Amino acid sequence: MPTARDALTPDALAMLQTIAASGSFAAAARNLDLVPSALTYRVRQIEDALDVLLFDRSSRQARLTEAGAELLREAARLLDDIDAVANRVKRVATGWEPQLTIAVDSIIAKATVMELCESFFALNPPTRIKLRDETLSGTLAVLIAGQADLALGVADSSTQAGIHGKPLGDVSFVYAVAPHHPLAGAPEPLTDELIRQHRAVAVADTISRGGGMTFGLLGGQDVFTVATMTDKLDAQLRGLGSGFVPECMARAYIETGCLVVKRMERPERIVRVNYAWRSIAKTDHGRALKWWLAQLESPATRSALLERHRGV
Repeated sequence: MPTARDALTPDALAMLQTIAASGSFAAAARNLDLVPSALTYRVRQIEDALDVLLFDRSSRQARLTEAGAELLREAARLLDDIDAVANRVKRVATGWEPQLTIAVDSIIAKATVMELCESFFALNPPTRIKLRDETLSGTLAVLIAGQADLALGVADSSTQAGIHGKPLGDVSFVYAVAPHHPLAGAPEPLTDELIRQHRAVAVADTISRGGGMTFGLLGGQDVFTVATMTDKLDAQLRGLGSGFVPECMARAYIETGCLVVKRMERPERIVRVNYAWRSIAKTDHGRALKWWLAQLESPATRSALLERHRGV
């Protein structure tokens, strides 16, 4: 007796669809250029393999049982998937990657990333896009580890074998607190000794090994650690702590008075933010990565990735 996997071939599923659409075994046999007995035999083989009755034979019509109707619903999906896989394989053979993984640092404007994804999908490529949320060292680490193909928002400018990078732009950081925070009314410039007496908000580095990066923290200072730069901004808006935030992300809140920028004794902090990608020796880039790198050549796109945050 054939197994279910042996019986449920694409041809068998298409045959069952034809029977249901024709309304009778006799009509389906004519459409399939088969004798009715051969068609009936094939259906019984499928029913035996599944141990279910697919058609109600109490009348001259080929009426589906509940089990038969469920099988045909799934059959339609499976046949569509087979066609889609075949089309994807053909297009991948033309140089498209099956999947492109992009590590996106929390300093990057997600709305712009989504707009780029929208433009990419409009090409109807066979490449699947996977976005990974990363922060600080983790953004570059997943690229080096081969877990991503492209990284947006790399703060580490050090070179690695097989990794290439270009600048997105410079990001200015400002020390900001909520209007009701104790430091909001403190005399400027703020000293490290005064800052150390108040809780800092820090973003957790997503690197899986090593100490990772930290910015602006003082020894002995209480720290509230959050997952992303957006969470850090939210925490500081609520007065849960203080710290450096990207001016581009905080601008709207500063302009409306929801955050107060404080001048410090330390010099102004400006960070060069980059994008980086993997380059395997003797292997040309796939068409998907080439498309993304071409978009990143645009100064307007690079600026939007750093500037177009929600609320700005």
